[in-house]
Amino acid sequence: MRRRFCDWVNLGVMEKSRVLVIGGTGNLGYHIAIASIRSSHPTFALVRDDSSAAATGRSLKIQSLADAGVKILKGSLDDEVSLVEAVNRVDVVICAIPSRYVLDQKLLIRVIKQAGHIKRFIPSEFGMDPGKVQISGMDYGFYSKKAEIRGLVEVAGIPYTFVSCNFLMSYLLPSIVQSGLTAPPRDKATVFGDGNVKGVFMNEVDVAAYTINAVYDPRTLNKVMYLRPSGNVYSMNELINLWELKIGKKLDKDYVTEEELLKKIEETPYPENMDLIFIYSAFVKGDQTYFDIESSGGVEGSLLYPHIRYTTISEYLDTLV
Repeated sequence: MRRRFCDWVNLGVMEKSRVLVIGGTGNLGYHIAIASIRSSHPTFALVRDDSSAAATGRSLKIQSLADAGVKILKGSLDDEVSLVEAVNRVDVVICAIPSRYVLDQKLLIRVIKQAGHIKRFIPSEFGMDPGKVQISGMDYGFYSKKAEIRGLVEVAGIPYTFVSCNFLMSYLLPSIVQSGLTAPPRDKATVFGDGNVKGVFMNEVDVAAYTINAVYDPRTLNKVMYLRPSGNVYSMNELINLWELKIGKKLDKDYVTEEELLKKIEETPYPENMDLIFIYSAFVKGDQTYFDIESSGGVEGSLLYPHIRYTTISEYLDTLV
């Protein structure tokens, strides 16, 4: 008999998954661990046993996770013994490490495959779909590394969900997509391309909520879950117009053509040019929105879980006024 979604929700409530979060001291990983424990999943966080200054700065997050009920495990992605011990304690593994370390998941994939009991693996992706981006050869391997991890997971036969949340709101949106700025413009704004191509921004807390809902949902099994809620899909023209309404002032606009942007990317050294590359990908090429989700074999999280109250772009911009 085919189950209704409410039946799957009730099933998830009764049969809680034991969840391991790797990268739990990072911004997104922390929110995922908190969302997991608040959903009553027995939750574990694998953290590096490190006494360095950087680790000291993470101590408050580790303590916060522990206070919330998350079980702290010592280990790392390059320590096979700790990975085996951690994986053997759980049913679900979620990795939320920074993109520059994405290939460090190779040993984890091998450990999960050998364990043979993991019901769902969500690797560290959490951005644009590496299979959809149209900037091959100009992103310094950023997306090819993520695609390599996808391929390894699929070949290993591990049950997975890939989460494609597009941009996080903490990236580019605080400046209204103004490269080089850390605060929103008050007088003049740059518009890349014609300004009509739409991009997507998601609040980290909301990404965590959608991710945890997906871990026991059969509709997300072996699929890409995209996050593209209607209140968070905006073009640059729409973003700037909305910002103008918030501050009650019209901005002077400087339109940068595709050719001019590509020239600027070429002239700007790496890694300083990565913001421009991501802007080109999302707001000129349309890599977050040019394709239809259903026909590509994916699912859209805000349609699967309409009960989640997500932060809209308009609400986020209110905090910047």
